[in-house]
Amino acid sequence: MNEQGRARMVDVSDKPQSKRTAEAATAVRMRPETLAAIKEGKIAKGDVLAVAQVAGIMAAKKTSDWIPMCHPLPLTGVDIRFSDNGDDLLEIHAIVRTTGQTGVEMEALTAVSAAALTVYDMCKALQKDMEIGPTMLLTKTGGKSGDYTR
Repeated sequence: MNEQGRARMVDVSDKPQSKRTAEAATAVRMRPETLAAIKEGKIAKGDVLAVAQVAGIMAAKKTSDWIPMCHPLPLTGVDIRFSDNGDDLLEIHAIVRTTGQTGVEMEALTAVSAAALTVYDMCKALQKDMEIGPTMLLTKTGGKSGDYTR
């Protein structure tokens, strides 16, 4: 908060640069036939996982455009991975890296959120009652506050 009690972007100019990583995850619950259609490439809009992967990477890079108090960061790596339980759950993981003065937790959370929303968008003609979440930070490394593991 500033001296007027209003929100502000934290000044990180005096913080040293360090290597930072964050891993986040979310899931999309759907009917087994929807998950099968994704895996078999039978979704009319195209390759769901390929598009969701690109969406997640793009969202990580634009996090500061979405979240008002986030600093724009030069990301050095973004990796989006998918797994499923063979039935009704698609899991999405993102690992984001930078060398900078502030962490990449929000970028990792934004990446998995955008990827999940893209899955929903591409599959909504087949199923509208998909559920997204929970969305969570799994790990973070670097910075003054140290490492975190859920």
